[in-house]
Parts: sequence; structure tokens; C-alpha cells
Amino acid sequence: RIAEARARGETMTVWTELANGISGLDRPDGENFANRYEPPRRLLIVGAVQIAQALAAIARPLGIATTVIDPRGRFLTAERFPDVTLDDRWPDEAVAAGRPDPATAVVTLSHDPKIDDPALIAALNAPTGYIAALGSRRSHAARLERLGAQGFDADALARIDGPAGIDIAAIGPSEIALSIAAGMIRALRAPR
Repeated sequence: RIAEARARGETMTVWTELANGISGLDRPDGENFANRYEPPRRLLIVGAVQIAQALAAIARPLGIATTVIDPRGRFLTAERFPDVTLDDRWPDEAVAAGRPDPATAVVTLSHDPKIDDPALIAALNAPTGYIAALGSRRSHAARLERLGAQGFDADALARIDGPAGIDIAAIGPSEIALSIAAGMIRALRAPR
């Protein structure tokens, strides 16, 4: 059952009653010990840009399996993204194939609605744990308008963190990546 929960992107807690050593999924009365089995965290980055390079580098020591998605092959290279899975399919196809779950983050960075919007639609159509899109407040408002025209209501659109990340007055790709990573960790660690 632990493996099944992890495959669904869900955390499972197994409780052990200290008095008798019996373990189960229901929390026993009295003193007990909890073992939390968290699903593997994943990050799907859309757009093989400089911020993506920094974000992938930050995700690595956090143990977050990262895939960079970009149909533009000249940007999507192993030299630019070492130790990262590369996917050159169109983002909607790649994100849908990745089957985002509550332990998955989808972050769009390309600044191109033809690339970012389909990825956001695929992420919104799944139980994705964190969805973020890079851009100014003005470009985010336009993005929400486009996605609203695709049939997404206000609650669905509120799932998108835009502009992406925590406001730390970031300057440059590395600081922007740090702010996005912080927003991602906050969202993936939030109680469900």
C-alpha cells in the first residue's frame, strides 16, 4: 500500500503502537510512533532558459527529479542541463505524459504562450502540487484571461503561482530560480 500511495503522489503514514509494536494505518490510542512515507518529488520545467539551468541545479541537491521540456532543440542540450532528463516533445504532451501528481511541480519559463499555455493547461488538468508561470503581473493577467477563455474557472486559475516564486526582490536567473524553488517547496510541503 505504501508503494501504491507513492505512485499516486500521496504521503502515507504508518503508525506503530509502542506498547505492543503493532503497526497500521489508523492512529492508535496511547503512545505511538509515526513513519511518514512521502512520494518522490518531481519538477517539470518548461522552457530551457537560463533560469531553468539554475532551477535544475537547485532541485538536484533537494532530491527532486527534474525534467526540462522544450521543443526547441538548440536550447535543450545535455551540456546546458547535466544530470537532468530532457524532453523535446510539445509541452502539453510531455506534461501529460509525466502524469503530474501532488508531489509534482510544473514551472513554465519560456515566456512564449505557444509553449507555456499548453503546459499550464495540462498541469491544471491534473492534481499537480505546484504550478507556476514566469512573467510580470501584466503578462500573468493576460495569461489568466487566455486560460479562462479555455474554460478554466477562477479556482482553477488560482492554482497558478504567477509571477512564479516568492517575492524576494530577485535579480538575475539564479535569484529568480531560488525564489521559484522556495515557492515550490512551500507548496509541496503544505498539508493536504
